[in-house]
Amino acid sequence: MRYLSLILCCLLQQAVFATEPSATTANPANMPAMTLAQTIVKFPIAEGVSMDSAIDSMKLRANSLNMKLVAHQPMWKEFEAQGHQKVRRVEIFQFCNIDVARDMLDFNIDFVAYMPCRIAAIEDDTGKGWLVMMNLDLLMQLTQMPPDLLPKAQKVRDDLMEIIQAGANGEL
Repeated sequence: MRYLSLILCCLLQQAVFATEPSATTANPANMPAMTLAQTIVKFPIAEGVSMDSAIDSMKLRANSLNMKLVAHQPMWKEFEAQGHQKVRRVEIFQFCNIDVARDMLDFNIDFVAYMPCRIAAIEDDTGKGWLVMMNLDLLMQLTQMPPDLLPKAQKVRDDLMEIIQAGANGEL
């Protein structure tokens, strides 16, 4: 698990700092240690809020914030279709502010690896629902964005945080 997080950090740094392809590859052994938990934001779905209500709340909040739902992947249905036993519910929702996405790609095409922004709804082994997304603060800290782009990235982060919190609390 430690090596996975080191590789993620290495790839993240390489993608956001590179303006040209690098002639050398970073060595994960030289990267600072980072846990997988540090790369995500995770909210429990509140007691009394169903997974379906949390998902509906996220979709409604995203719509009100001009964040388009551009994709939905109900992975748990694929797990079931392949005959897996004890399938937990996991769905991935992809949201995007199209105007900001265009600005990010105009700045550096490597941002495409982080688009669109994803929020996953997943049940743990006990059936408890969680909402999980990438820690965008980490991405912004590692990226040297121009002064006009940083506030746009922060707005997307704030909107996603509002979406995930609305879902976790079942706020319609």
